[in-house]
Amino acid sequence: MRIPCTRSIHSLRAKLTLANVALLALGIVAATAVSVMGMRYYLLDQIDSELTKTRESLGGSQLTMQMIDGLSDLAIVRERFLQQDQGQARPEQILAAVDVRGGTVSLAGFSPSDVQRDLAAAVDDPRALAAGTEPRDIRVRGDAYRATATRLADGTYILLATSTEAVHRGIAKAVKLDLAIGTLLLALLACLTMLSVRRRMQPLEDMVETSSAIAEGDLTRRVPSSSEATLEVEQLRVALNSMLQQVESAYRTRERSAAQLRSFVADASHELRTPLSAIRGYLQLYDKGMLQDPDERKRAWARVLAETDRMGRLVDELLTLARLDQQPELRFRNVDLSRLVRDAAEDLRVQQPERPIAVGADGSLLVHADESGLRQVLGNLVGNVRTHTPADVPVHLGVEREDGVVRLCVADEGPGLGEEDAARIFDRFFRCGGGAGSGLGMAIVQGVVRAHGGEVAVRTAPGAGLAVTVTLPARAVVRP
Repeated sequence: MRIPCTRSIHSLRAKLTLANVALLALGIVAATAVSVMGMRYYLLDQIDSELTKTRESLGGSQLTMQMIDGLSDLAIVRERFLQQDQGQARPEQILAAVDVRGGTVSLAGFSPSDVQRDLAAAVDDPRALAAGTEPRDIRVRGDAYRATATRLADGTYILLATSTEAVHRGIAKAVKLDLAIGTLLLALLACLTMLSVRRRMQPLEDMVETSSAIAEGDLTRRVPSSSEATLEVEQLRVALNSMLQQVESAYRTRERSAAQLRSFVADASHELRTPLSAIRGYLQLYDKGMLQDPDERKRAWARVLAETDRMGRLVDELLTLARLDQQPELRFRNVDLSRLVRDAAEDLRVQQPERPIAVGADGSLLVHADESGLRQVLGNLVGNVRTHTPADVPVHLGVEREDGVVRLCVADEGPGLGEEDAARIFDRFFRCGGGAGSGLGMAIVQGVVRAHGGEVAVRTAPGAGLAVTVTLPARAVVRP
């Protein structure tokens, strides 16, 4: 999937890898610097200790140049500092004697060698070197030495120097070894980081793949769980799946609503076309003068009025459903539901005196509801009984309060409905068996009840009658 962007986009995997490698590189450099400095300090300190010990031995003995030849204590000096100087381009230790003017003099019977003269030349001020407490760095013939000096009793200065080239070579080898090992560790860390980040980033790649599939129309896709997911990634996965579930539900709801709307418009158009066609037909007959007989004109006029009333009722019911879809504000007040049930039963007795009617609504049962809406619910339910059942079929109307809810039931002993018809009883424009009516009565009942926050249920079977139960939530009722 191509991601358009106006600026450069870098991989998070590469950024994390570079960050880890950079941090390790800084750590290796810091550790190497500390170790090299410590090693150099330790090795130079050993050299300085030997030089200082030798200087103190010579300086504290109160020797003179004439006395040096007869002292056996200087055997080690002859062996370490004098004999090794002969013929060596870069001796490890150098010992030279200089007078007060800085010129080299013979020492222990040996004439000054070239390297002794070079040492004397490298030391600018023997007096300052002897006065110092610590040896210092000098260069003899381009090589590094640590040098110190001591003053004999006759004023002659003895210069002592030890080469530090071995120390520097060791330090250089240690640095090269650390750099080689550090480079290997950096390469190993980069590989391990890339593998680890790739495994850790797999849930994010799954999210991208799922999002792309959803963008292409597969709304059922979800981000799978991963055993390597971290807490934050798992929280993101759960949140994304919840969002996708809501998106899918909203999309399905919209598609279902759009399908219902198309069906509703088609059904409404069909229902309105019938009375309009009838009215248009009678008007055309009248306009062409084909209704000459007064009885025919009277009958045509009566049919026009009947179709007009039918169309008016249909439009009123459609407007009612439209208002219910918009969730109107109902006028809630204390309503005696028992009285409404008794009124509906009396209306049915007047219209069909021969129908057996049983009413279970004694006393007063107050609910907080919209009175006109409840009257419409009762009117539609009783109207269905009157329209779809024979006039001698018993009907029962009852109301009761139980378990914090109010139940209103309208039941008849008519032919009942099959399972498929019962499942569609609340569909708009549904008429069982092509019966009379607009097919909107039960849809209006369901809309009004839901607007009150209640539910409506149907219990029926072929030959077992139809029972419609309306359940309204119990609200606090303040008696007037």
